[in-house]
Amino acid sequence: MIDENTLGAGALSRDGVSAEQALDEVRRLRAGDRPTHGGRLFAYVYDPAVPGLDDLTAAAHSESAHVNGLDPTAFPSLLAMENALVGAAGRVLGGGPGTTAPDVVGSVTSGGTESLILAVKAARDAHPEIAAPRIVVPSTAHAAFAKAAHYLRVALDVVPVSPDTLRPEPAAMAAAIGPDTVLVACSAPSYAHGVVDPVAEIAAVAAEAGVRCHVDACFGGWSLPYLRRLGEPVPAFDFTVPGVTSISVDLHKYAYAPKGVSVLLHRDATGRAPQYFAYADWPGYTMINPVIASTRSGGPIAAAYATLRHLGDAGYLRLAATTRDAVAALADAVRAVDGLRLMAEPESTVVCFTAAEGGPDLFVLVDELTARGWHTQPQLSYADLPASVHLTVTASVAPRVAEFGPDLAAAVAATHASGPVRLPAEVASLVGVLTPEALTPEVVAGLAAGLGLGGGDSSGPLPDRMAVVNTLLDAAPSALRERLLVEFVGLLQRPDWSSGE
Repeated sequence: MIDENTLGAGALSRDGVSAEQALDEVRRLRAGDRPTHGGRLFAYVYDPAVPGLDDLTAAAHSESAHVNGLDPTAFPSLLAMENALVGAAGRVLGGGPGTTAPDVVGSVTSGGTESLILAVKAARDAHPEIAAPRIVVPSTAHAAFAKAAHYLRVALDVVPVSPDTLRPEPAAMAAAIGPDTVLVACSAPSYAHGVVDPVAEIAAVAAEAGVRCHVDACFGGWSLPYLRRLGEPVPAFDFTVPGVTSISVDLHKYAYAPKGVSVLLHRDATGRAPQYFAYADWPGYTMINPVIASTRSGGPIAAAYATLRHLGDAGYLRLAATTRDAVAALADAVRAVDGLRLMAEPESTVVCFTAAEGGPDLFVLVDELTARGWHTQPQLSYADLPASVHLTVTASVAPRVAEFGPDLAAAVAATHASGPVRLPAEVASLVGVLTPEALTPEVVAGLAAGLGLGGGDSSGPLPDRMAVVNTLLDAAPSALRERLLVEFVGLLQRPDWSSGE
């Protein structure tokens, strides 16, 4: 049996365990995670620090957890909540009655990646006459576009961004459009650096070519409109821009709903129609899906609905103001430290910085910040863009901002004292000649051992410091990075075959 002081070794025990023990095991497993609340995690989660919101959303989720979105006629409550969420998102993003885009429609998805895949699917399937469809994206577009292209067998034409502005040139986007292009995409803002692409200009060249234009506002679609209302110079990016045909916005980001809820909006029903999948040529029920999944729990949708109803427009405006002030203070903290520089002046909810000449090893710096309780997101170098550190700023960060500056300065000093990471000579030379095809399990195990990662043994804990791993990945070409990550993560994701007794 499971000792009361240890975790169960597996999920399926012989006779089951008490509810209390099962919950206790979950809580103890969660103790090893990054903190989702408290304003010290700058990626992955979005915390507004609103008292009582977690309890509200948990209760709403529980009310609809077993409702199935497969058939809206069976569960009209879910249909009503989805329509309400789509209407709210459409209003925030410049559509709806009384606007220049009165016929906006949409669908609720499980997250930004699904929204982007569906935007690409709708664009592809709107042109069945194009045998080899293509999409045009800037190099800073979210990786989900590449995932969509891979899944849907659509070619991806990537336009470089300026290393100075971190944006694509509209003329370069126009030049990339060809007769087989079905979609042009841009970001508001780009995730990596938090800058808004020239949406109006890109939408104009797409419209001139007769091509759909999707704005990936998954990250900023709920915050940028409120920042504009607060007086920030947010450029036009929504349905007020002619030529924008679809927009994605994640409600589990700055609408502060629990994971995972996103909305994909189309300017009209004609644009959305190819997004659906319908199939009647089998003896079971006729399948009709607006999104990728068939069965969908109503829990996340109900939780998102409750969040929007509770916070309201005024609540979101207050949270945007709090976040804006936190962004400004964090940017000031970066400016105050010698050896660091901002990648761009903040214009959304991102602070992104890199090392100036003679500055600290960023990957060591990330580890030093982690040791001080700040969990940031390292970004590898790409083309002409240097490695950087990404901070996604939420309202919960505001009370902790004053602590960040001194800790950042101390972390930089500690990074200089320890010096940069140096890959072992044999590892560095191997990365220089290794191809993705040559990455056998034995080679991966050797690399892991050379980096002190236990020779690929996944039975031990994850390393406390990741600088050496990030340095290795940064030294590798993109294709090799991808394969290395697949292999390293594969070492971690192995079945637990124990019985749990």
